[in-house]
Amino acid sequence: MSSQELKCELCANTDGVNVYEVDSNLNLLMCEVCRSQIDSSDELDEAHWHCLNESMWSENIAVQIICYRLFKRLKREDMLDMLYLEDEILEIANSSSNNEPTEPTKDSNNNILKSGDSVTIIKDLEVKGAGFTAKRGTVVRNITLTSNPEQIEGRVNKVRIVLLSKFLKKI
Repeated sequence: MSSQELKCELCANTDGVNVYEVDSNLNLLMCEVCRSQIDSSDELDEAHWHCLNESMWSENIAVQIICYRLFKRLKREDMLDMLYLEDEILEIANSSSNNEPTEPTKDSNNNILKSGDSVTIIKDLEVKGAGFTAKRGTVVRNITLTSNPEQIEGRVNKVRIVLLSKFLKKI
């Protein structure tokens, strides 16, 4: 399946679609717009999330869990009442999100990093499995936080990779 055929399982957007891990062995396809809002601690754009009225009925458990978590963040009790989840799925949905770090992610200078920030690589880093070296001075824009506060995700040479925050400097 080519990347043009992939679409976000939440909003049906086809731009920047990647696999998003909800919980171990639970994944869904998500666009960059949805991912950036979910990973951000900022207030959600409620207009964007009208798409959940349809996607909440998906048979994909990962989609159901994300819909539940988003309805809770949006304080949409009416939608939560309509969304029926099995007890074990509800337990996963109520557990802390896999992508919300418990402590802040900090760069090499102890600056707190947030999703969407831009950083500079301060040391040449060999990218395992990708066959290239991320060079010192490379700017990584629009980073995404991970569940590990020592790591971030970002695009280098058009490849999405995980970088250690200790080798980064916030711009």
